[in-house]
Amino acid sequence: QLQLVESGGGLVQPGGSLRLSCTASGFTLDYSTIGWFRQAPGKEREGVICMGSSDGTTYYTDSVKGRFTISRDNAKNTVYLQMNSLKPEDTAVYYCARRLGTCRSQVARYDIWGQGTQVTVSS
Repeated sequence: QLQLVESGGGLVQPGGSLRLSCTASGFTLDYSTIGWFRQAPGKEREGVICMGSSDGTTYYTDSVKGRFTISRDNAKNTVYLQMNSLKPEDTAVYYCARRLGTCRSQVARYDIWGQGTQVTVSS
């Protein structure tokens, strides 16, 4: 079974940091493009950041530039989303997703999704 599992979400104060993990099972991430998406209450799911199979990074949300970074550990079959200087507007359920091919921002272009992990930024 092809599966992605996110972890690392939680409650953090403004200005704090979290690192989300996205671990694959049933397939290898080596040749996969992985995107991180988020969905806030009442809003559509939006692309945040993406790492292509050749490790290039694409940002889809200007507000996270300089604060969020994406990385990959192929030995652990895991992709990470490091989130620093978190703001209340970053509060959302965060999802990772896979596609074969280059980074794209559209949700429909990804074929495997994790279940999501809640990130809440609040004092």
